[in-house]
Amino acid sequence: MNQDTTGNDFDVAIVGYGPVGATLANLLGQEGLKVAVFEREKSVYHQPRASHLDGETMRVYQSASLSKEIDEITIGAKGYDYINAEGQLLLKLRRDEGRGPQGWDHHYRFYQPALELTLRKGVERFDQVRVFLQNEVLNIVEAENHAVLKVLDKEEGTVRKFSAAYVVGCDGARSLVRSIMGTPMEDLGLHQPWLVIDIKLKRPVDLPINGIQFCNPKRPITYVPQIGSYDRYRWEIRVLPGEAKEDMERPERIWDLLSPWVKPEDAELERASVYIFHALLAQGWRKGRMILAGDAAHMTPPFLGQGMCAGVRDVANLAWKLKLVIQNKVSDALLDSYEAERSPNVREYIQMAVELGEIIATLDPISAAERDQRMLEAPQSLTEPVPPLGRGLHGNAPAPAGTLFPQPELDNGMKLDDAIGLRFAVIGYSAVIESAPLEAKKLWETIGAAVLFAEQGAEITQWLDENGVKAVIIRPDRYVLGAAANAAELYEISGLLPLA
Repeated sequence: MNQDTTGNDFDVAIVGYGPVGATLANLLGQEGLKVAVFEREKSVYHQPRASHLDGETMRVYQSASLSKEIDEITIGAKGYDYINAEGQLLLKLRRDEGRGPQGWDHHYRFYQPALELTLRKGVERFDQVRVFLQNEVLNIVEAENHAVLKVLDKEEGTVRKFSAAYVVGCDGARSLVRSIMGTPMEDLGLHQPWLVIDIKLKRPVDLPINGIQFCNPKRPITYVPQIGSYDRYRWEIRVLPGEAKEDMERPERIWDLLSPWVKPEDAELERASVYIFHALLAQGWRKGRMILAGDAAHMTPPFLGQGMCAGVRDVANLAWKLKLVIQNKVSDALLDSYEAERSPNVREYIQMAVELGEIIATLDPISAAERDQRMLEAPQSLTEPVPPLGRGLHGNAPAPAGTLFPQPELDNGMKLDDAIGLRFAVIGYSAVIESAPLEAKKLWETIGAAVLFAEQGAEITQWLDENGVKAVIIRPDRYVLGAAANAAELYEISGLLPLA
């Protein structure tokens, strides 16, 4: 059904102002939507948590006109060596350096407080986006054409009510929005306690430049180099059976565990906390006017560094759909494609992270010896997956439908996304586009699609030729809606465009 959102205080209310909520606020603000962000804390979380983003995530920030600012606070990320107790190499997780197919480096590291401040500064560009810090959402009740949020102003001690057409829960692992929705979580099989330690060097120390997974059954350890700057580092240390959280978090115990690498005179502790690493996936990301994103929808073990990236992908998928439903009066059935597309995609990342966790974290010496023998006989080198979307707007169409379209530079030096803007785009050989039926061109005009001839970029023609197609339609989140071998097929896939 079409949505009448007139009379509401806001188009979208975002619960939670971490990186995922702030990214969504920027994307929606850029689309001109009225947005409220409710965050119970006074300021950004002062400790580092997420530390990795990839080229696709940076491409989303390019869409939000923030890539320059974020590029300035990141550094290139390297891969991981998986080492057994004897120091033998079991596995390499490769992370290629330099520009990748998304038009950005393949991988980056960052310091989360700096990232959050940058994202919040970006939100300040939009007068129609209001941020309510120290405001805790207590309850959400749905009405016919809106949802009502009951919000406690923690500074004033008062309770107010706000209405919004839709509410997006970016409120983390213990999501209130998910609880109100009654959404269950599927357990994908990993629950492990790890001590996470972040340090800031006080003087130069010779530390490895690559990440290392110490796959030692006596004490599995992950070493994460250079978080956002050259003086911040992280260790994730498996908590063994019988070890108490309180004991593991004692400074004396922490420095003892870090002693092979740094000493108290070398660095200061920024964080030392025990966390349970989970692998969970929500079953029901939307209920009426409430929607989940980020850790509220899925929890990924950190062994791939894809937790925050997955949340950014969520809101990149969701933002343009909310815009079409609210501003263009497209049927809200479009929002049902969100979970259908995103859940299988993030499941693949979670499953690979769980598999890597099983390699890293085994505590049984016999199992570890069997693992070592198996992997030493056939050393492996892995790269992170780039899974397609699940079945959604593109239906059962084969690849390249549902895959991420690359971002080459055009012959004039402009990046593809800058040339087409944050909207649908029809990209193909000029002869095919020009001979498309008038009805197809009217559909493109109705949805405001950009039209780009493939001859404007050699990398585009190369991609089309390699995939055996003459034209594609890509979505605002840069995934392929459909591919065509001729003008007739281009008209056919134009029928997949979500129109009012």
